Amino acid sequence: MHQGKDSYSVNRAPFPFNPDEIEAMFLTHAHIDHSGLIPRLVEKGFRGSIITTAATADLSSVMLMDSAHIQEKDAEWLTKKSFRTGEDIVHEPLYTTDDARAVLKLFNKKGYGKMEQLGKGIRYRFNDAGHILGSGTLELWYHDSAAEKKIVFSGDIGKKGNPIINDPQRIESADYVVMESTYGNRLHKSMEESITELAEAIKMTFKRGGNVVIPSFAVGRTQDILYILNKLVHEGRLKTIAIYVDSPLAEEATKIYLAHPEVYDEEARRILKERKTNGLSMHFTESVAESQKINTIRSGAVIIAGSGMCEGGRIQHHLKHNLWRPECSVIFVGFQAEGTLGREIIGGSKKVLVLGEPIAVRAGIYTINGFSAHADQKELLEWLGGFVNKPDVFIVHGEESVSLEFSETVRARYGFITHVPVQGEEFEI
Repeated sequence: MHQGKDSYSVNRAPFPFNPDEIEAMFLTHAHIDHSGLIPRLVEKGFRGSIITTAATADLSSVMLMDSAHIQEKDAEWLTKKSFRTGEDIVHEPLYTTDDARAVLKLFNKKGYGKMEQLGKGIRYRFNDAGHILGSGTLELWYHDSAAEKKIVFSGDIGKKGNPIINDPQRIESADYVVMESTYGNRLHKSMEESITELAEAIKMTFKRGGNVVIPSFAVGRTQDILYILNKLVHEGRLKTIAIYVDSPLAEEATKIYLAHPEVYDEEARRILKERKTNGLSMHFTESVAESQKINTIRSGAVIIAGSGMCEGGRIQHHLKHNLWRPECSVIFVGFQAEGTLGREIIGGSKKVLVLGEPIAVRAGIYTINGFSAHADQKELLEWLGGFVNKPDVFIVHGEESVSLEFSETVRARYGFITHVPVQGEEFEI
Protein backbone atom coordinates (compact mmCIF):
# COMPACT_ATOMS: atom_id res chain seq x y z
CA MET A 1 0.00 0.00 0.00
CA HIS A 2 1.36 3.40 -1.00
CA GLN A 3 1.37 6.55 1.10
CA GLY A 4 1.88 10.12 0.01
CA LYS A 5 1.89 11.42 -3.56
CA ASP A 6 -0.62 9.77 -5.95
CA SER A 7 -1.43 7.07 -3.38
CA TYR A 8 -5.20 7.26 -3.99
CA SER A 9 -4.92 6.31 -7.66
CA VAL A 10 -1.90 4.00 -7.28
CA ASN A 11 -3.62 1.86 -4.63
CA ARG A 12 -6.70 1.52 -6.84
CA ALA A 13 -4.86 0.57 -10.02
CA PRO A 14 -5.77 -2.87 -11.45
CA PHE A 15 -3.37 -5.67 -10.53
CA PRO A 16 -1.13 -6.62 -13.49
CA PHE A 17 -2.05 -10.31 -12.98
CA ASN A 18 -5.13 -12.38 -12.18
CA PRO A 19 -5.40 -12.66 -8.37
CA ASP A 20 -7.46 -15.87 -8.61
CA GLU A 21 -4.55 -17.59 -10.40
CA ILE A 22 -2.13 -17.06 -7.51
CA GLU A 23 -1.79 -20.20 -5.37
CA ALA A 24 0.34 -18.79 -2.54
CA MET A 25 1.98 -15.61 -1.38
CA PHE A 26 4.73 -14.98 1.17
CA LEU A 27 4.44 -12.05 3.57
CA THR A 28 7.72 -10.92 5.14
CA HIS A 29 6.19 -8.75 7.86
CA ALA A 30 3.08 -6.88 8.95
CA HIS A 31 3.83 -3.25 8.11
CA ILE A 32 1.03 -1.78 6.04
CA ASP A 33 3.27 -0.87 3.08
CA HIS A 34 3.78 -4.63 2.68
CA SER A 35 0.44 -6.08 3.79
CA GLY A 36 -2.01 -3.24 3.13
CA LEU A 37 -3.35 -4.31 -0.27
CA ILE A 38 -3.95 -7.97 0.61
CA PRO A 39 -7.67 -7.37 1.34
CA ARG A 40 -7.99 -5.79 -2.11
CA LEU A 41 -6.24 -8.84 -3.57
CA VAL A 42 -8.83 -11.06 -1.83
CA GLU A 43 -11.68 -8.83 -3.01
CA LYS A 44 -10.41 -9.36 -6.57
CA GLY A 45 -10.37 -13.15 -6.26
CA PHE A 46 -7.25 -14.34 -4.42
CA ARG A 47 -8.00 -17.42 -2.30
CA GLY A 48 -4.52 -18.87 -1.93
CA SER A 49 -2.37 -19.44 1.13
CA ILE A 50 -0.65 -16.47 2.86
CA ILE A 51 2.55 -17.97 4.22
CA THR A 52 4.16 -15.97 7.03
CA THR A 53 5.38 -16.18 10.63
CA ALA A 54 2.95 -16.55 13.53
CA ALA A 55 3.72 -13.08 14.94
CA THR A 56 3.30 -11.48 11.51
CA ALA A 57 -0.07 -13.18 11.04
CA ASP A 58 -1.25 -11.97 14.45
CA LEU A 59 -0.07 -8.38 13.85
CA SER A 60 -1.45 -8.33 10.30
CA SER A 61 -4.85 -9.46 11.54
CA VAL A 62 -5.34 -6.35 13.68
CA MET A 63 -3.63 -4.02 11.20
CA LEU A 64 -5.74 -5.04 8.21
CA MET A 65 -9.00 -4.78 10.14
CA ASP A 66 -7.94 -1.31 11.28
CA SER A 67 -6.94 -0.32 7.74
CA ALA A 68 -10.27 -1.54 6.35
CA HIS A 69 -12.16 0.44 8.97
CA ILE A 70 -10.22 3.56 7.92
CA GLN A 71 -11.02 2.89 4.24
CA GLU A 72 -14.73 2.65 5.03
CA LYS A 73 -14.74 5.81 7.15
CA ASP A 74 -12.76 7.77 4.54
CA ALA A 75 -15.19 6.71 1.79
CA GLU A 76 -18.15 7.70 3.95
CA TRP A 77 -16.61 11.12 4.65
CA LEU A 78 -15.79 11.74 0.96
CA THR A 79 -19.34 10.77 -0.05
CA LYS A 80 -20.85 13.21 2.47
CA LYS A 81 -18.48 15.90 1.25
CA SER A 82 -19.61 15.29 -2.35
CA PHE A 83 -23.29 15.46 -1.41
CA ARG A 84 -22.75 18.72 0.48
CA THR A 85 -21.32 20.31 -2.66
CA GLY A 86 -24.19 19.06 -4.80
CA GLU A 87 -22.33 16.20 -6.47
CA ASP A 88 -24.11 12.84 -6.33
CA ILE A 89 -20.87 10.83 -6.11
CA VAL A 90 -20.71 7.74 -3.91
CA HIS A 91 -17.10 6.97 -3.00
CA GLU A 92 -16.28 3.29 -2.58
CA PRO A 93 -13.71 2.18 0.02
CA LEU A 94 -10.48 0.65 -1.25
CA TYR A 95 -11.69 -2.48 0.56
CA THR A 96 -14.06 -3.31 3.40
CA THR A 97 -13.84 -4.96 6.81
CA ASP A 98 -15.47 -8.03 5.23
CA ASP A 99 -12.57 -8.20 2.75
CA ALA A 100 -10.07 -7.91 5.62
CA ARG A 101 -11.91 -10.57 7.61
CA ALA A 102 -11.64 -12.93 4.63
CA VAL A 103 -7.85 -12.51 4.69
CA LEU A 104 -7.58 -13.82 8.24
CA LYS A 105 -8.72 -17.30 7.17
CA LEU A 106 -5.87 -17.59 4.65
CA PHE A 107 -2.87 -17.19 6.97
CA ASN A 108 -0.52 -20.19 7.11
CA LYS A 109 1.72 -19.64 10.15
CA LYS A 110 5.36 -20.78 10.17
CA GLY A 111 8.32 -20.45 12.53
CA TYR A 112 11.89 -19.30 11.98
CA GLY A 113 14.55 -21.70 10.76
CA LYS A 114 12.41 -24.65 9.74
CA MET A 115 12.63 -25.98 6.18
CA GLU A 116 9.14 -26.22 4.65
CA GLN A 117 7.82 -27.81 1.45
CA LEU A 118 5.40 -26.02 -0.86
CA GLY A 119 5.23 -28.77 -3.48
CA LYS A 120 6.12 -28.57 -7.18
CA GLY A 121 9.82 -28.71 -6.30
CA ILE A 122 9.65 -25.63 -4.06
CA ARG A 123 10.95 -25.48 -0.51
CA TYR A 124 11.45 -22.45 1.71
CA ARG A 125 12.57 -21.17 5.09
CA PHE A 126 12.01 -17.98 7.09
CA ASN A 127 14.94 -16.34 8.92
CA ASP A 128 14.71 -13.54 11.47
CA ALA A 129 15.04 -10.20 9.63
CA GLY A 130 15.38 -8.24 12.91
CA HIS A 131 13.03 -5.48 11.68
CA ILE A 132 9.84 -5.80 13.75
CA LEU A 133 8.23 -8.64 15.69
CA GLY A 134 7.87 -11.62 13.37
CA SER A 135 9.68 -10.04 10.42
CA GLY A 136 11.28 -12.56 8.10
CA THR A 137 13.84 -12.94 5.35
CA LEU A 138 12.71 -15.66 2.96
CA GLU A 139 14.94 -18.31 1.39
CA LEU A 140 13.20 -20.10 -1.49
CA TRP A 141 14.62 -23.04 -3.44
CA TYR A 142 13.10 -24.09 -6.76
CA HIS A 143 13.66 -26.35 -9.79
CA ASP A 144 13.28 -25.30 -13.39
CA SER A 145 15.92 -27.78 -14.62
CA ALA A 146 18.04 -30.54 -13.13
CA ALA A 147 19.86 -28.01 -10.94
CA GLU A 148 18.10 -26.47 -7.93
CA LYS A 149 18.30 -22.68 -7.68
CA LYS A 150 17.72 -20.34 -4.78
CA ILE A 151 16.27 -16.84 -4.47
CA VAL A 152 16.36 -14.82 -1.25
CA PHE A 153 13.86 -12.05 -0.46
CA SER A 154 15.35 -9.82 2.22
CA GLY A 155 12.10 -8.29 3.42
CA ASP A 156 12.88 -5.17 5.42
CA ILE A 157 16.26 -5.71 7.08
CA GLY A 158 16.55 -4.52 10.68
CA LYS A 159 19.50 -2.75 12.15
CA LYS A 160 21.65 -4.28 14.85
CA GLY A 161 20.62 -3.41 18.39
CA ASN A 162 16.94 -2.80 17.66
CA PRO A 163 14.95 -2.90 20.92
CA ILE A 164 13.07 -6.06 21.90
CA ILE A 165 13.98 -8.29 18.93
CA ASN A 166 17.09 -10.13 17.75
CA ASP A 167 19.60 -8.83 15.20
CA PRO A 168 18.97 -9.85 11.58
CA GLN A 169 20.25 -13.24 10.51
CA ARG A 170 22.65 -13.37 7.59
CA ILE A 171 22.45 -15.85 4.72
CA GLU A 172 25.48 -17.35 3.00
CA SER A 173 24.42 -18.26 -0.51
CA ALA A 174 21.85 -17.58 -3.23
CA ASP A 175 21.58 -17.37 -6.99
CA TYR A 176 19.38 -14.27 -6.74
CA VAL A 177 18.71 -11.74 -4.00
CA VAL A 178 15.81 -9.27 -3.89
CA MET A 179 16.66 -6.69 -1.24
CA GLU A 180 15.36 -3.45 0.17
CA SER A 181 17.25 -0.14 -0.02
CA THR A 182 15.28 2.27 2.17
CA TYR A 183 18.39 3.76 3.80
CA GLY A 184 20.80 2.71 1.05
CA ASN A 185 22.51 6.12 0.88
CA ARG A 186 22.81 7.18 4.52
CA LEU A 187 23.94 6.18 7.98
CA HIS A 188 22.02 6.18 11.27
CA LYS A 189 23.16 7.63 14.54
CA SER A 190 23.95 4.98 17.11
CA MET A 191 21.09 3.74 19.29
CA GLU A 192 22.67 5.18 22.43
CA GLU A 193 23.13 8.60 20.78
CA SER A 194 19.49 8.50 19.71
CA ILE A 195 18.25 7.51 23.17
CA THR A 196 20.26 10.38 24.71
CA GLU A 197 18.85 12.82 22.13
CA LEU A 198 15.30 11.64 22.87
CA ALA A 199 15.80 12.08 26.63
CA GLU A 200 17.25 15.59 26.19
CA ALA A 201 14.46 16.64 23.81
CA ILE A 202 11.82 15.54 26.31
CA LYS A 203 13.54 17.26 29.25
CA MET A 204 13.97 20.54 27.32
CA THR A 205 10.36 20.50 26.14
CA PHE A 206 8.99 19.90 29.63
CA LYS A 207 11.25 22.68 30.95
CA ARG A 208 9.67 25.05 28.40
CA GLY A 209 6.22 23.97 29.58
CA GLY A 210 5.16 22.08 26.46
CA ASN A 211 4.14 18.65 25.21
CA VAL A 212 6.12 16.16 23.17
CA VAL A 213 4.30 14.76 20.13
CA ILE A 214 5.73 11.61 18.51
CA PRO A 215 4.20 10.47 15.20
CA SER A 216 4.78 6.74 15.26
CA PHE A 217 3.82 3.61 13.39
CA ALA A 218 1.41 1.67 15.59
CA VAL A 219 3.24 -1.59 14.97
CA GLY A 220 6.93 -1.81 15.78
CA ARG A 221 8.02 1.75 16.37
CA THR A 222 5.50 2.51 19.14
CA GLN A 223 6.52 -0.62 21.07
CA ASP A 224 10.20 0.28 20.66
CA ILE A 225 9.64 3.82 21.96
CA LEU A 226 7.62 2.57 24.95
CA TYR A 227 10.39 0.10 25.74
CA ILE A 228 13.04 2.85 25.55
CA LEU A 229 11.03 5.34 27.65
CA ASN A 230 10.50 2.67 30.30
CA LYS A 231 14.24 1.99 30.29
CA LEU A 232 15.08 5.73 30.61
CA VAL A 233 12.79 6.10 33.64
CA HIS A 234 14.06 2.86 35.18
CA GLU A 235 17.67 4.10 34.82
CA GLY A 236 16.79 7.51 36.29
CA ARG A 237 17.60 9.42 33.09
CA LEU A 238 14.01 10.67 32.98
CA LYS A 239 11.79 11.37 35.95
CA THR A 240 8.12 10.44 36.23
CA ILE A 241 6.62 10.72 32.77
CA ALA A 242 3.03 10.57 31.50
CA ILE A 243 2.69 8.82 28.14
CA TYR A 244 -0.49 8.88 26.08
CA VAL A 245 -0.64 6.25 23.35
CA ASP A 246 -3.52 7.51 21.22
CA SER A 247 -4.10 4.51 19.02
CA PRO A 248 -6.36 1.51 19.59
CA LEU A 249 -4.26 -0.33 17.00
CA ALA A 250 -1.07 0.37 18.97
CA GLU A 251 -2.68 -1.05 22.10
CA GLU A 252 -3.68 -4.24 20.26
CA ALA A 253 -0.21 -4.50 18.71
CA THR A 254 1.43 -4.04 22.12
CA LYS A 255 -0.64 -6.94 23.47
CA ILE A 256 0.59 -9.07 20.56
CA TYR A 257 4.18 -8.06 21.29
CA LEU A 258 3.72 -9.20 24.89
CA ALA A 259 2.26 -12.50 23.65
CA HIS A 260 5.36 -13.43 21.60
CA PRO A 261 8.37 -13.45 23.98
CA GLU A 262 9.78 -16.40 22.01
CA VAL A 263 11.21 -13.95 19.45
CA TYR A 264 12.61 -11.43 21.97
CA ASP A 265 16.30 -10.80 22.45
CA GLU A 266 17.92 -11.58 25.81
CA GLU A 267 17.63 -8.05 27.26
CA ALA A 268 13.94 -7.77 26.41
CA ARG A 269 13.18 -11.15 28.01
CA ARG A 270 14.94 -10.02 31.18
CA ILE A 271 13.12 -6.67 31.34
CA LEU A 272 9.76 -8.34 30.66
CA LYS A 273 10.45 -10.75 33.51
CA GLU A 274 11.32 -7.89 35.89
CA ARG A 275 8.25 -5.85 34.85
CA LYS A 276 9.70 -2.64 36.33
CA THR A 277 7.61 0.38 35.32
CA ASN A 278 8.00 2.64 38.37
CA GLY A 279 7.63 6.28 37.40
CA LEU A 280 6.07 5.51 34.03
CA SER A 281 2.43 6.52 33.76
CA MET A 282 1.02 4.97 30.58
CA HIS A 283 -2.43 5.65 29.13
CA PHE A 284 -3.91 3.91 26.09
CA THR A 285 -6.87 5.76 24.63
CA GLU A 286 -9.62 4.04 22.68
CA SER A 287 -12.57 6.37 22.21
CA VAL A 288 -12.63 9.64 20.28
CA ALA A 289 -13.64 11.41 23.51
CA GLU A 290 -10.51 10.10 25.28
CA SER A 291 -8.40 11.21 22.34
CA GLN A 292 -9.90 14.71 22.37
CA LYS A 293 -9.31 15.01 26.12
CA ILE A 294 -5.55 14.72 25.53
CA ASN A 295 -5.69 18.04 23.67
CA THR A 296 -6.69 19.81 26.88
CA ILE A 297 -3.26 18.94 28.35
CA ARG A 298 -0.99 21.95 27.96
CA SER A 299 2.32 20.55 29.23
CA GLY A 300 4.17 17.53 30.54
CA ALA A 301 2.72 14.89 28.20
CA VAL A 302 4.38 12.58 25.71
CA ILE A 303 1.75 11.90 23.04
CA ILE A 304 2.38 8.96 20.70
CA ALA A 305 -0.07 8.57 17.81
CA GLY A 306 -0.26 7.40 14.20
CA SER A 307 0.14 7.56 11.39
CA GLY A 308 3.92 7.58 11.47
CA MET A 309 4.12 9.85 8.41
CA CYS A 310 1.27 12.11 9.63
CA GLU A 311 -0.88 11.21 6.62
CA GLY A 312 -4.00 10.50 8.65
CA GLY A 313 -5.24 9.24 11.96
CA ARG A 314 -5.20 10.88 15.36
CA ILE A 315 -1.70 12.37 15.03
CA GLN A 316 -3.13 15.15 12.86
CA HIS A 317 -5.38 16.36 15.69
CA HIS A 318 -2.39 16.49 18.07
CA LEU A 319 -0.33 18.38 15.51
CA LYS A 320 -3.19 20.84 15.08
CA HIS A 321 -3.12 21.58 18.83
CA ASN A 322 0.65 21.52 19.41
CA LEU A 323 2.59 22.24 16.19
CA TRP A 324 2.03 26.01 16.41
CA ARG A 325 3.17 26.24 20.05
CA PRO A 326 6.91 27.13 20.40
CA GLU A 327 7.10 25.46 23.82
CA CYS A 328 6.17 22.06 22.33
CA SER A 329 8.21 19.59 20.30
CA VAL A 330 7.49 17.10 17.54
CA ILE A 331 9.92 14.18 17.44
CA PHE A 332 10.09 12.12 14.25
CA VAL A 333 11.40 8.62 14.88
CA GLY A 334 10.79 7.02 11.49
CA PHE A 335 11.15 7.41 7.75
CA GLN A 336 9.03 10.15 6.11
CA ALA A 337 8.18 9.37 2.50
CA GLU A 338 8.19 12.00 -0.21
CA GLY A 339 4.82 13.76 -0.49
CA THR A 340 3.75 13.13 3.11
CA LEU A 341 2.93 15.74 5.75
CA GLY A 342 5.77 14.41 7.90
CA ARG A 343 8.27 14.99 5.09
CA GLU A 344 6.94 18.53 4.62
CA ILE A 345 7.43 19.34 8.32
CA ILE A 346 10.97 17.96 8.57
CA GLY A 347 11.76 19.68 5.26
CA GLY A 348 11.48 23.05 7.00
CA SER A 349 8.03 24.31 5.95
CA LYS A 350 6.92 27.25 8.06
CA LYS A 351 3.23 26.50 7.54
CA VAL A 352 1.47 23.24 6.66
CA LEU A 353 -2.09 22.09 6.03
CA VAL A 354 -3.42 19.92 8.85
CA LEU A 355 -7.00 18.66 8.55
CA GLY A 356 -7.53 21.28 5.85
CA GLU A 357 -6.39 24.15 8.09
CA PRO A 358 -3.10 26.08 7.73
CA ILE A 359 -1.00 25.57 10.87
CA ALA A 360 2.23 27.41 11.67
CA VAL A 361 5.27 25.25 12.43
CA ARG A 362 6.69 26.83 15.59
CA ALA A 363 7.31 23.74 17.73
CA GLY A 364 10.79 22.29 18.01
CA ILE A 365 11.26 19.67 15.27
CA TYR A 366 13.54 16.70 15.92
CA THR A 367 14.45 13.91 13.50
CA ILE A 368 16.08 11.01 15.32
CA ASN A 369 16.78 8.42 12.65
CA GLY A 370 18.64 6.09 15.00
CA PHE A 371 15.27 4.65 16.01
CA SER A 372 14.57 3.48 12.51
CA ALA A 373 13.89 -0.26 12.39
CA HIS A 374 15.70 -0.35 9.02
CA ALA A 375 19.36 -1.14 8.49
CA ASP A 376 21.35 1.82 7.18
CA GLN A 377 23.74 1.72 4.22
CA LYS A 378 26.61 0.20 6.21
CA GLU A 379 24.40 -2.54 7.66
CA LEU A 380 22.74 -3.30 4.31
CA LEU A 381 26.20 -3.76 2.79
CA GLU A 382 27.27 -5.95 5.73
CA TRP A 383 24.17 -8.11 5.26
CA LEU A 384 24.89 -8.47 1.55
CA GLY A 385 28.53 -9.19 2.34
CA GLY A 386 27.43 -12.36 4.12
CA PHE A 387 26.94 -14.10 0.77
CA VAL A 388 30.01 -16.19 -0.03
CA ASN A 389 29.10 -16.44 -3.72
CA LYS A 390 28.10 -13.62 -6.10
CA PRO A 391 24.32 -13.55 -6.54
CA ASP A 392 22.47 -11.29 -8.95
CA VAL A 393 20.93 -8.56 -6.78
CA PHE A 394 17.57 -6.90 -7.45
CA ILE A 395 17.34 -3.65 -5.49
CA VAL A 396 13.81 -2.57 -4.51
CA HIS A 397 11.87 -0.75 -1.77
CA GLY A 398 13.59 2.62 -1.82
CA GLU A 399 13.15 6.01 -3.43
CA GLU A 400 14.48 5.78 -6.99
CA SER A 401 17.55 7.94 -6.47
CA VAL A 402 18.49 5.98 -3.32
CA SER A 403 18.08 2.58 -5.01
CA LEU A 404 20.22 3.68 -7.96
CA GLU A 405 22.93 5.04 -5.69
CA PHE A 406 22.92 1.87 -3.58
CA SER A 407 23.14 -0.22 -6.75
CA GLU A 408 26.35 1.59 -7.73
CA THR A 409 27.73 1.14 -4.21
CA VAL A 410 27.05 -2.62 -4.29
CA ARG A 411 28.72 -3.02 -7.69
CA ALA A 412 31.76 -1.06 -6.56
CA ARG A 413 32.06 -2.88 -3.22
CA TYR A 414 31.35 -6.48 -4.21
CA GLY A 415 31.28 -6.66 -8.01
CA PHE A 416 27.76 -8.13 -7.93
CA ILE A 417 25.47 -7.79 -10.94
CA THR A 418 22.69 -5.44 -9.80
CA HIS A 419 19.28 -4.48 -11.18
CA VAL A 420 16.97 -1.65 -10.13
CA PRO A 421 13.62 -2.76 -11.59
CA VAL A 422 10.99 -0.29 -12.73
CA GLN A 423 7.27 -0.81 -12.17
CA GLY A 424 6.01 -3.75 -14.24
CA GLU A 425 9.43 -4.91 -15.43
CA GLU A 426 9.85 -8.70 -15.69
CA PHE A 427 12.92 -10.89 -15.25
CA GLU A 428 13.27 -14.57 -16.09
CA ILE A 429 15.29 -16.48 -13.50
